[in-house]
Amino acid sequence: MKTTTLAAALLTTLGLSTVAAPAMAYEAGDWLVRGRVINVNPNDDSGQLYADGAAGGEGVSVNSDTVPELDITYMFHKNWGVELILGYSEHTVKGEKNWSALGDVIDTKVLPPTLTLQYHFMPDSNIRPYVGAGINYTYFFDEEVAGDVLDTPGSKVKLDSSWGLAAQAGVDVALNDDWFVNFDVKYIDIDTEAHFTNIAGGTIQKAKIHADIDPFVWGIGIGRRF
Repeated sequence: MKTTTLAAALLTTLGLSTVAAPAMAYEAGDWLVRGRVINVNPNDDSGQLYADGAAGGEGVSVNSDTVPELDITYMFHKNWGVELILGYSEHTVKGEKNWSALGDVIDTKVLPPTLTLQYHFMPDSNIRPYVGAGINYTYFFDEEVAGDVLDTPGSKVKLDSSWGLAAQAGVDVALNDDWFVNFDVKYIDIDTEAHFTNIAGGTIQKAKIHADIDPFVWGIGIGRRF
């Protein structure tokens, strides 16, 4: 519903009609470049927090973020393409369940380049749906211990990088021969383990917790064929 509303508003603003827009078919050798605004919405789940070797219960949650994204698709066949998705987001990890009293525990930036193989169902149409599947590598950087409880002088945290599968579905809606509106949703398998040292004023020397982040990534944007 939100995506449909956004699409209608964008097309109205541009003064364009997808019904009347003539479009040229995708062809082998085409490059498709899209700029999107995306919402990274974690479907998170966490395991036990281990503090100095002792299990302390679950868990943490990860907030969402809305950011720009760039993706580039190469069509090696009129129906088949390979897409590289580029962008980064920033997230805050919060304590929940057993650890809700901690509040914020980690601030981090996330770089998740993703490569997918796409199948485009109707490359000759003005409305071109597609599906894709591929692989993701997620790198966490600029990690910091957050909050008033754990973030004390000398505290540190490091998040493990992640390899996982990715799936997507979307549609390109032609504006003319080369320009189109894009709507896209992806599911990305991201797992990480956070390693803390010297937190809570040094009362905890080492701690770790495993988290499945597994976000849905919703996007809307403009693309051009080259």
